[in-house]
Amino acid sequence: MDFTSSAGEQKYAALVRAAAETVIGLDFDGTLSPIVEDPSQAHIHPDAGEVLLALAAQVSAIAVITGRPARQALDLGGLEEVGNAIGDAGKELYLFGQYGNERWSSTNRRVIGPRPPAGLASFERELPRVLRRADAADAHVEDKVLSVAIHTRRLPEPEAAFRRLLPDLEDLAARHDLVIEPGRQVIEVRSAGVHKGQVVARLAEDLRAGGFLFAGDDLGDIEAFEAVAALEKQGLATLRVCSASDEESRLKDLADVVVSGPDGVLDLLRQLAADAAGLRA
Repeated sequence: MDFTSSAGEQKYAALVRAAAETVIGLDFDGTLSPIVEDPSQAHIHPDAGEVLLALAAQVSAIAVITGRPARQALDLGGLEEVGNAIGDAGKELYLFGQYGNERWSSTNRRVIGPRPPAGLASFERELPRVLRRADAADAHVEDKVLSVAIHTRRLPEPEAAFRRLLPDLEDLAARHDLVIEPGRQVIEVRSAGVHKGQVVARLAEDLRAGGFLFAGDDLGDIEAFEAVAALEKQGLATLRVCSASDEESRLKDLADVVVSGPDGVLDLLRQLAADAAGLRA
């Protein structure tokens, strides 16, 4: 792991000391699973279950907070099985899908979520015209029920297509009272008012956290990083972890520690579990 400053090292040490009261928040794509061309094949890192179980024994709770539909993340991550094991150890695994619109936990084993936002159906009806106009008719459109994601990764020039599409999709979303969430060669359109930062703040309050770590990789994680910074000002031990890649680097400037993709995230979590266990021994 690469700390961005000496303060980052000090924050990590403080988090180890506060581990028993710490909540671990984790993005899914690019953090627990590698980024792949086909989103339906983004399976969780093979070591994740083992690492999360070991970590759960040392911390207050673990929460996966993702833009994916909750059921999809559960299936791709094998997280129901992981949740069973964590629950047997007397701890809790939470999963928040669609930026917090959906909720599942290892205690309450059903996905709870709202109806699709008003305007989404009419947005999707107009979307093909916008894609054709931007010469991106072959972009992969992923219907997430509560949102829709437009992926340019499979197009011949994915970054150029992304830049062409972004302003047009912003305009179309605004006309239907929706907002966009730009990501790594993907533009997601969803309802306003719910984001990962709100989930972080609510978890910290509900669980009376004494510490909070959040690991993410993309623009959709900025609000979570900002929420963690606010918790730090309230006196909590905190750590912001950037799962870095060549495609997206803007989180690096906000992070306390930078690691290399899901491998690096799991190495850090493994080390955190070991250090916290050693401190208790």
